[in-house]
Amino acid sequence: MNDKEVSTLAWVLRGSQRRIIITCMDGFKVPAQIFREANKIDSKITRNSVSDVLRAFTKQGLTKCINPEERKGRIYVLTTKGKAVRKNII
Repeated sequence: MNDKEVSTLAWVLRGSQRRIIITCMDGFKVPAQIFREANKIDSKITRNSVSDVLRAFTKQGLTKCINPEERKGRIYVLTTKGKAVRKNII
């Protein structure tokens, strides 16, 4: 792993919600699906926090929204970088 990958992994590990949300992301998912899975692990996670984390993941290059023009039902998928981080966490 290079320094950038290590710093991204450390950033995800520092946030408990980020850790939970990235572990829930396998395949194509909408935020509501991620929220339901993450909420089973930690009931303090809200729909808004899932959306905020997904935006942060996209900014970091961990996820990609495959239909950004949609207002509802946006589909998110992990990028190659995101899959590598998820693999290191799990």
